Amino acid sequence: MKVIDKLNKVNSNRDLSYSFEYFPPKTDLGFGNLIDRLGRMAHLEPNFISCTWGTGGSSQKYSLELCSTAQRQYGLDTMMHLTCTNMGKDKIDSALKAAQEAGIRNILALRGDPPRGHEYWTPTDTDFSHAIDLVRYIRQWYGDYFCIGVAGYPEGHIDCPNQDQEMNYLKAKIEAGADFVMTQLFYDTDIFINWLHTCREIGIQVPIIPGIMPIPTYQSFRRMIHLCNIKVPKKMMMDLDAIKSDDEKVKEYGVQLAVSMIQRLYKEEGICHFHISTLNLERSTRLILEALQIHKPKEKEYSNRILSPWTVVHDPTRAELWDEFPNGRYGDSRSPAYGEHTFSGSQILPTSQAISKWGQPESIQDLTELFVKYIKGEIHSLPWCEESLQTESETIRQRLIEMNQRGYWTVSSQPAVNGVSSEDPIYGWGPKGGYVYQKAFIEFFVSDQHIDSILNRISKDKSISYYAINQKDDFRTNISDPDAQNTVTWGVFPCKEIIQSTIIERLSFQAWKDEAFELWTEWEEEYPTHSKSQKLLKEVKETYWLVNVVHHDFHKPDFLFNLILS
Repeated sequence: MKVIDKLNKVNSNRDLSYSFEYFPPKTDLGFGNLIDRLGRMAHLEPNFISCTWGTGGSSQKYSLELCSTAQRQYGLDTMMHLTCTNMGKDKIDSALKAAQEAGIRNILALRGDPPRGHEYWTPTDTDFSHAIDLVRYIRQWYGDYFCIGVAGYPEGHIDCPNQDQEMNYLKAKIEAGADFVMTQLFYDTDIFINWLHTCREIGIQVPIIPGIMPIPTYQSFRRMIHLCNIKVPKKMMMDLDAIKSDDEKVKEYGVQLAVSMIQRLYKEEGICHFHISTLNLERSTRLILEALQIHKPKEKEYSNRILSPWTVVHDPTRAELWDEFPNGRYGDSRSPAYGEHTFSGSQILPTSQAISKWGQPESIQDLTELFVKYIKGEIHSLPWCEESLQTESETIRQRLIEMNQRGYWTVSSQPAVNGVSSEDPIYGWGPKGGYVYQKAFIEFFVSDQHIDSILNRISKDKSISYYAINQKDDFRTNISDPDAQNTVTWGVFPCKEIIQSTIIERLSFQAWKDEAFELWTEWEEEYPTHSKSQKLLKEVKETYWLVNVVHHDFHKPDFLFNLILS
């Protein structure tokens, strides 16, 4: 069924309605478990679900499979996101035909983002430079078969600082044939309401769906608002800062916030439908619906669910909780939430404005100085690190400086911690009354000239394990078990199982490798063709290794860094 027909029905009846957004995980195991999770969440009876689309069609296989499985197996209406940036006409045709063959009737038409704000980027196909081009194309060749949604930006689009111009672009997309608007996430309800009123004043009368994203963890929330340039009310930020070390309280706050936003928009503005970005997690979504009293748990809800054809990793009665505190690329690669989420079709990425952030490096020494400046706090981001160094790294800051000065360019690290209180202001996390532990680890880039010497050095101690890989997929490790899971952060709390929040394993490391080296490419493309900076970054990408090293004896906090710097 078309989304617009569903929206018209709920608006006519004044029913409170909701839909869910998912993204394809980066691993096959994660995808299989997402399909199983989707079966459980189907019992929440969303009006429809949507699935995001990777840049340049990178997730096409999984996006289509997720939508078709949701329809065929669980009886859910689906909407497939579709971006046209770096998508030639042949790819767009292929995606639309595949969607039609799968019975998908709804498309969210998006431009997508050029590579990291690249100044010299040109579209793969000049017929598809903007979302409006995709809307026109779908209407021209598919008539009214597809219901088409487009994105709206209550706080403005980062590529269009002129708010009035951005509103005109949105209106033009509606006039070109779009049926409804789905917004980027927001946390300031007043900003959304003002934007909504402006839409109506200029003649945009189609349904507008607010995008609601529950807060998963404090760190992921900070990352989201940073990447998407989202404004957060001062009181809200103060509330979150006060509870940032307690993941459960942060998640509870996120649920209450989502509920209050939905209630206000429903009562004051008459908005009846909301799109919840689940981040592939289920508990917060369920709690929001229960608080709104629009979903009541059914007896034996899980035992009566449809079984998925994929392997289930965890007991289905507990599977709702096992990955509720994901840790990005250091989470469990089996998790349905493993990988990066594309925020409502607009992924604002950290190499934009590279020249103003990092200048024009022309030598290896220039790059070394940039990494050292980041560790010292003199610059606040790198392509692999969107925010300043965390407070917990203060104890190893000098050692990180020494490593980077040696040409070991660090992109992630943590110090060893042995049973610190979960309420500790620096290392603490999770519920009160617990204790947290950490193994020291370090991840860095190193040249092919030095890879042998450093791996030989760290291999001499049995308490050290490592993974190393280059862009060509040459892979080295001293871990014999390819399925080994290395927990490097865990917590012990009253009346709870041990929570493992950070895991390093081969599968997730190799999945991260693609993005890690792609960031060199996207940084390189920020500079003019054949410039010294572009040539330097290209050479580094082709000749450096990504290395992850873990020290398993967390009773010896200095051992790892002493060994690497020996």
